[in-house]
Amino acid sequence: MALGGAGRAGAADDRPGDRIAEGLRKSPVYVDPSYAQAFPADKQRKLAEKIKASGLPVRVVVVPLIAGDAWGGDPKKMVDVVRYRLAEGQSKEAVYMTLSENDGFLNGYEFPRRGKYQAFWGVAAVGHEEGMRDKSLYAKFSRALEIVKSGNGDKVYEKATEDLGSDRPSGNGDGAEAEAGAEDGDGGGGLSPLVLGALIVAGLAVLVAAGLVHRTVRARRSSSSIRVPFTSPRSVFATARKAGVRDLRKRVQRELLAYNEELLAHEPSEDGADSDLLQLSLDAYAAAGKVLDDARDIPDLAGVLALLEEGRDALRRSEPSASARAAALPLCFFHPLHGRAADRIRWRPLGRRESLSVAACGDCAAAVAARRAPEVLTQTLQDRRVPYFEVPPEDSLWAATGYGSLTEDTLTERVLRGDFTRASRRR
Repeated sequence: MALGGAGRAGAADDRPGDRIAEGLRKSPVYVDPSYAQAFPADKQRKLAEKIKASGLPVRVVVVPLIAGDAWGGDPKKMVDVVRYRLAEGQSKEAVYMTLSENDGFLNGYEFPRRGKYQAFWGVAAVGHEEGMRDKSLYAKFSRALEIVKSGNGDKVYEKATEDLGSDRPSGNGDGAEAEAGAEDGDGGGGLSPLVLGALIVAGLAVLVAAGLVHRTVRARRSSSSIRVPFTSPRSVFATARKAGVRDLRKRVQRELLAYNEELLAHEPSEDGADSDLLQLSLDAYAAAGKVLDDARDIPDLAGVLALLEEGRDALRRSEPSASARAAALPLCFFHPLHGRAADRIRWRPLGRRESLSVAACGDCAAAVAARRAPEVLTQTLQDRRVPYFEVPPEDSLWAATGYGSLTEDTLTERVLRGDFTRASRRR
């Protein structure tokens, strides 16, 4: 039986959170019996001894993460439940290490969020370090403990990921398509799965609750199509359409990390009035990480940027000034790499009687007003290039939402409830 895996009789046996909490009261290592072969009892005891010898408030929880389980396959929720069952207060120091939703990686959660142990990035680094991907669970968690003990997890992560994706192909192997950039580039060239999404869900979302955030018809592409300036103040949009898939992916990764810095630098209000907006800003970061993990093509990478802009908007609206409270428009419906929309317009797709209200950048709005075809983001559908919004909505979250133009709920909500994952599986 896994160390710490025996539960109490009665209610504890019926509630997974109670079983884990009971196990952690006996040992800093809890391993579900289903992992007994992958993480033998002798190795569990050895790791527990290392943790105790380190004097660190580290707890290792190894349980299967399956959609439909007690926490919906979300390690963040599992940690939240366990901490609640252990009656850990907001100021209780603890470092939790768990499996990630992405195979081969680990998650690290530090409470309170002071960066004392740098567990957030340090534990994430293990899955990226050379030679660690195929190591045993004991070896991985032991290495994670070493990094946390050193207190320099941020630097370890930077070093482990400095060459991430540099040797990946930039397209489908077609040189012409790779050079075509964001408008004509197709998918392919994926990186090793990143752990950012799962990390942010767990490490940051809890902090809001604790008050400790430091943190659809084919459009013609005619000769009158225009190329427009970008409306976003962030430089990533300025070159995005000229980049191949690999280069854009790198830019999006950097943008995700930059947003992390914005979150960590943000000071929440003392009265907690901005908690809902802060939660959205953190959830948007988590959602962006999830999409980036599985992004296959330019439309998916554009979705990451849309999620980050959604999060930034929530962060801006949480500022004390009343002028920052109004929600900003989403990215341009026609081509999200144009940046933020300038206005909402009525657009009637060719061949349709009904019109849609969509958010458009200034130049796309002008093109529609002049009855010209605006530049649109395309992707491959059945071996041909089509506007992204022509993809069946059940197969594309972006077609279903227009990157935020066609839905009342947020992109963040949709990603976190699994809409992106379900659509991706249908492709």
